[in-house]
Amino acid sequence: MILLLLLLLLGFMHYTYWDLNSKRRSIRAVETTFVALAEADMAARRLHVLLRVIQHSGMAAPEDLALIVDLYERLLSAIDRIEPFGTVKGSEQIAYLADLARSLNPAAGLEPEDTAPLFAQLRAELSGLSNLTQNHRNHLRQAHEQDINQLVERTVLVSIVGLIVAVLLVLPISIYFSRRILSRIQTISTSAARIADGSLDLPPAPERIHDEMDVLARSINRMATRLIQVVGTEKLLEGAEEERRRIAMDLHDQSLSDLSGILRGLQSLAGCQDQDNINDRIIGLEHDLNKAITNLRDIMNNLHPQTLDILGLGAAIEAHIDQLGQPDGGPACHLYIDPRVVDLKLDRIKQLAIYRIAIEAIQNVHKHAAASRYEVNLEVREATLVFSVEDNGCGFKSNLIREQGRGLNNIRERARAIGAQVQWKPSRFSTGTRFELTLLTAISS
Repeated sequence: MILLLLLLLLGFMHYTYWDLNSKRRSIRAVETTFVALAEADMAARRLHVLLRVIQHSGMAAPEDLALIVDLYERLLSAIDRIEPFGTVKGSEQIAYLADLARSLNPAAGLEPEDTAPLFAQLRAELSGLSNLTQNHRNHLRQAHEQDINQLVERTVLVSIVGLIVAVLLVLPISIYFSRRILSRIQTISTSAARIADGSLDLPPAPERIHDEMDVLARSINRMATRLIQVVGTEKLLEGAEEERRRIAMDLHDQSLSDLSGILRGLQSLAGCQDQDNINDRIIGLEHDLNKAITNLRDIMNNLHPQTLDILGLGAAIEAHIDQLGQPDGGPACHLYIDPRVVDLKLDRIKQLAIYRIAIEAIQNVHKHAAASRYEVNLEVREATLVFSVEDNGCGFKSNLIREQGRGLNNIRERARAIGAQVQWKPSRFSTGTRFELTLLTAISS
């Protein structure tokens, strides 16, 4: 808008100066005509005088003849320089002057008494046209002075109006952009303050870089992402230590207890004399030993599932669901594994983290959802891996967050550690919850 106003102002100034220059050219043309008329009148007067002198003396010297020719040429040249102006443009005055001048050609052999009326008529025409030119020149000069004054007044007026309009336009535009910049600065400042206070929510990052504010916002987003990864790694280490304590408790409370029972059973066999009783006890001890071995295998599989290394992520999740089975009254599961998952470039750390998250999400359905059906999907959308667990249970309630705060926190921290996003939202069923994990990755060529 401001540029448009400047262009309009420049257009007005250009038009005004163009009109002024046009009038200046008219004044110069009238002045040229006035000078040409004066030269023509002077040449005609001298030529007439010289012809009368020759008439009275009865003879003409060669230099006088040359002067007569020169004066006649000056007369014709001066008339040719006359430019039509004003009312003269539509009249035949200039053409009539040229005809009179040509009729006075000394080479035509005119008698002096014949040229006298012609010279009188020519000088009368020159005098009248000279007076008309002088009046027109004075009128143009006065008009030019008035135009100069009007130009100054218009320029000042247009400049003041343009300045006022520019101020009225620039002021709200400046306020708008200032508030916009301050709003963006406030958003960045608030995000930085939240990060400083320990909130690990990612601040918004612009999709495209337009200015330095966008660069700053993206830098803060990257800083928060790396900080989240560092904090997530620390919390994962804490979780790993907590997992070790749980494994130690499982080994102490279950495996060690089973082995201790088997040991006591073996010791009791030493004092037993009844062969049938010994065989029964051996069968019982063999059953207890197999149970202890199975428990140890479960603990080892929980530490690191062999299926994950051998068959991959999708097969490991499927094996875990098959291991859970469908107990009496338990939810039925519908599983979908996208064949393109095997083509993803996922390192062992990311695969293990997604597997742990999947196990935790599936266990939450079995323990807390009170669902009759749930769906597990592992699929690829463009370059994004999407894992989802969706049930038709009681929904995601606030008391569930308090009861399973540690499990949900483990899911969030594992996802942050590998740069994934997780969210819980209403299910597409009439009731229930949908858990979704998204991870930007690449497909191997």
